[in-house]
Amino acid sequence: MTPKQFAGLIGFLFVAAWASLTFGDALLCLIGGALFYAAAALYEGELDLGELQQRVPSQQGRRPPR
Repeated sequence: MTPKQFAGLIGFLFVAAWASLTFGDALLCLIGGALFYAAAALYEGELDLGELQQRVPSQQGRRPPR
């Protein structure tokens, strides 16, 4: 499945959930799916948390702006 097909499927499922449920419920389904996708990517080794932490700037040693 190509990324475009996958995005189309996710969009379709989101609208289907929105039509049958409320917007908040559909949004929770979307967030839950994203969390499970991230967990599966982490399990398969496609997501490296160490690399993600290196990309986020550290807040240690910085003074708050005046």
